[in-house]
Amino acid sequence: MHYLSLCQNGSAHFSEIKRDLTDITPRALSLKLSELVDYELIIKRVTAAPTVIIAYELTEKGRSLTAALEPIQKWALHYQNQP
Repeated sequence: MHYLSLCQNGSAHFSEIKRDLTDITPRALSLKLSELVDYELIIKRVTAAPTVIIAYELTEKGRSLTAALEPIQKWALHYQNQP
């Protein structure tokens, strides 16, 4: 969700997410994305012209959760390198 919130249009293709999140296997990423779809935090858009293209996008519910988590992220970044 954080990754999608940083994308310019709030949307990204699976291959882009996998490329940038190097510490997760494709299977684990797929399972997590499916879970977020089930929770209605993101939507999966599939287009088939001329090849199948899959993109994930934050829902309104996902955007509101991302906004609610911003203060926690700022706190974590502030304290990540402090003893």
